[in-house]
Amino acid sequence: MVAENRPVEKLTEDEARAELDRLAAEIAEHDRRYHGEDAPAISDAAYDELRKRNSAIEERFPKLVLADSPSKRIGAPVSEKFEKVRHAVPMLSLDNAFSDEDVREFAARVRRFLKMEADVELALTAEPKIDGLSLSLRYEKGRLVTAATRGDGRVGENVTVNARTIDTIPTELKGDVPDVVEVRGEVYMRHEEFAALNARQAEAGKTVFANPRNAAAGSLRQLDSSITAARPLAFFAYAWGELSERPRDTQGAMVGWLAEIGFSTNPLMERFTDLDALIAHYHRIEEDRAGLGYDIDGVVYKVDGLRLQERLGFVSRSPRWAIAHKFPAEKAVTELLAIDIQVGRTGAHTPVARLTPVTVGGVVVTNATLHNPDEIARLDVRLGDSVEVQRAGDVIPQILRAFPERRPKDTEPYEFPSQCLCELKTPLVRETTAGGVEGVVRRCTGEFACPYQRREHLKHLVGRKGFDIDGLGDKQIDWFYEREDENLRIREPADIFTLQKRQDRALTKLKNCDGWGETSVRNLFDAIEARRTVPLDRVIYSLGIRHVGETTSRTLARAYGSWASFEIVAARLAKGDEDAKLEMEALDDIGGAVTQAVARYFSQDENCAMVDRLIGELTVEEAEAPAANGSPVTGKTIVFTGSLERMSRDEAKAMADRLGAKAAGSVSKKTDLVVAGPGAGSKLKKAEELGIEVITEDEWFDRVGESE
Repeated sequence: MVAENRPVEKLTEDEARAELDRLAAEIAEHDRRYHGEDAPAISDAAYDELRKRNSAIEERFPKLVLADSPSKRIGAPVSEKFEKVRHAVPMLSLDNAFSDEDVREFAARVRRFLKMEADVELALTAEPKIDGLSLSLRYEKGRLVTAATRGDGRVGENVTVNARTIDTIPTELKGDVPDVVEVRGEVYMRHEEFAALNARQAEAGKTVFANPRNAAAGSLRQLDSSITAARPLAFFAYAWGELSERPRDTQGAMVGWLAEIGFSTNPLMERFTDLDALIAHYHRIEEDRAGLGYDIDGVVYKVDGLRLQERLGFVSRSPRWAIAHKFPAEKAVTELLAIDIQVGRTGAHTPVARLTPVTVGGVVVTNATLHNPDEIARLDVRLGDSVEVQRAGDVIPQILRAFPERRPKDTEPYEFPSQCLCELKTPLVRETTAGGVEGVVRRCTGEFACPYQRREHLKHLVGRKGFDIDGLGDKQIDWFYEREDENLRIREPADIFTLQKRQDRALTKLKNCDGWGETSVRNLFDAIEARRTVPLDRVIYSLGIRHVGETTSRTLARAYGSWASFEIVAARLAKGDEDAKLEMEALDDIGGAVTQAVARYFSQDENCAMVDRLIGELTVEEAEAPAANGSPVTGKTIVFTGSLERMSRDEAKAMADRLGAKAAGSVSKKTDLVVAGPGAGSKLKKAEELGIEVITEDEWFDRVGESE
């Protein structure tokens, strides 16, 4: 049994390491397809299952958590059609619970983090999770000034004009309100009005929407606000962002206040101090959801006390004080017509099933993920089979099982390709861990020599989280990549920034090519020129190094400050420098997978030459120093060791981050301060050997000015 199919509780450490590596790569690939290409290759249910397995393994093997773990990512693309709005307070996504036991574990995690005894009351709110489009509304002096979609959590789309047309969004707040109020909630469409809209669309020969969520999102993102105004959109408020002052002290009271100042809030929201009653409320909503008149896909639980929410804080992807209890996925049976292979940026060959169209949960689906060759073998799916598919959201479903008893005669088991689909016919390999455990994903070893990977690397680089070059999306990269004229084509990152120079001397001008004109070419060159100056973390992310995602890139940028410093460390890693490895792994949440990946990347001459050519075209901005926050530990590297008595280890790290410090996992020459509790061992000893200042937990609170 390969590691992928083995229950989490039976995994060895080496198998767990291999699984986390596989899951990180697979989830990152699906994130890229969903957020970067708007072309998902996996269902919500399948995606949730991948994240669920990843979280379960991380919980059992906490030392193996990857720096770029999927549990630390957020993501949704920002459309080029709209102006961008940077959120004053990030709009993060929520972790998911899939069972009653998951909810009990969430409550237990909260108690452990806060060191809350079992007999101390923990109040939670519960409210339906609306299946719509998240929106943030900013009011200044009581008047609506900006409306923005969630986007990637940090930057969203400016849809203010359209939001003003929604009746349940007030343009002016009631009563005496703070100077700055950001209200957050969900734009949605009721079932009855959705059906009427689709009937009108069909009668007019226009697009018929797949579900109310698509209709709501499409309506809000119209460039013509009169179209939005004609659509039956509504808004439920349930949260807030920036507030110049906070009028209430609990989640429930704040939502009540939102209703007081003019917003519609969900009447099914309740507060519970008993976990059994909370879960029973979920099941009542699950049973009654068909009669609500609008779509929901679960129930959201939040810690009621806002002071407790502040202490719990956030991980990079979601708040620790909230979780979404999702409803089960929906299923149907259809026929498997074909299996296609898609090649991703990391060389992963992912099989996708092509299906006879079938309606699942009101949505017609034609494709499903098969994950990898081992999954195909485990399911024993063959062309012509009847298969059960599952979906939970408007994306590609997964295949759950085949029905051999219905199988046509003379069918053969599917044979997965042994070579890359590119013209190089490079052999596909399964990576193995240091412990010799074989992974399940088959990858092309061609790296940048493989045209599929090279092309996908370019798309990764110009994407929203990378250089974010307007007008240079996936379709444009494909077009430039396929050009034979050396003055038109883009085959490596530096080519993007030399394109205009090459065009100046070219006989064949881009403006004369099909699909291009003088204005579009000028806009493209302006957009490229605007990205010659780029932040360090985006440069690191854009290189496409395995295991180095958005969060890890920020950590590395913050730690090394400049490209020159990072490049020196990367070169040392490539030469096997143990001190460089220990130095990088001392950073919080950076592990061996990252250091090995950086070492491998910069040990390849072709990669180094490609990077050098790119950097030669850029001005790389140094990482911003942490905000001062009036804290005496801002910018310092802190190590917590021993048994902390006034806070949990996780809360200590969150507190350091909030104060602008960096919490490291091990002591090195870069450490500024060690906070040692009872039982401190090797880290304390090393700190004393290096002459690093050591203080107690009480002294830490005194120093940062948060003593009680």
